[in-house]
Amino acid sequence: MTQYKIKNIALLSGVIAVMIGLLTFTVSWLLWDLSTGPMPGYELLLFPGNLTLVYIWHPLFTEEINLIPKLILMLMGQFTVVFCFVGALIWVVRKIFNKTL
Repeated sequence: MTQYKIKNIALLSGVIAVMIGLLTFTVSWLLWDLSTGPMPGYELLLFPGNLTLVYIWHPLFTEEINLIPKLILMLMGQFTVVFCFVGALIWVVRKIFNKTL
C-alpha cells in the first residue's frame, strides 16, 4: 500500500476546508435574506475559521475591519487549524498503530 506523506494529506485537507468554508460563506451570504439568518450548519463548517477570528485575530484587531480582510483572515485560520489538526492526527495514528495511511 502506498504511504502518503503527512504534509500532503494535511495540505489537501486544508485546501478542501478552505473551499468548503468559502462555499459555505458565499451561500450563507447570498441566502441571508431568504432564511433570515445564517444557513444551518454554518457554525459547524466554519468552526476552525471562526475559532481563529475570535481567539487570535479579534484581540489583535478591532471588530471594525472590512468584510474582505475579515474573510481572508477567517479562511487563513480555516486552513491553518485544519492543516495542523489533520497533520497531528495522522502523526499520532501512525505512531500508535504503525500503519500506512
